[in-house]
Amino acid sequence: MSQPLVIDPAAIDSLKAINPDDGGEFVREIIQIFMEDTPARISELDEALAHGDVAKFVRAAHSVKGSASNMGAMLVKETAEELERKSRDEGLGGVAALLAKLKQDFALTAKELESY
Repeated sequence: MSQPLVIDPAAIDSLKAINPDDGGEFVREIIQIFMEDTPARISELDEALAHGDVAKFVRAAHSVKGSASNMGAMLVKETAEELERKSRDEGLGGVAALLAKLKQDFALTAKELESY
């Protein structure tokens, strides 16, 4: 399986097309929301894991997956999708390493989004 793009340029282009005459303001606003919201969702994942709350963990992983998908943050989306599936199907026993990967993927994504 090939490694997904960090950021899908087609997704950014789609966001730009929503308001093409604003000089990129809409895209910057969406990026800012993603950059503020995702760490909060990752904190929810940490908290849910610490408390063994599978339902909260699944919801937070689903939320990260959705926002990453909308943003075109493909690494984050794929890891969050795997976290959601694994936690829903198998519980929280084997998700710690995958959660650490999500944090790394988000750091890479944040760095790449700086160029937008």
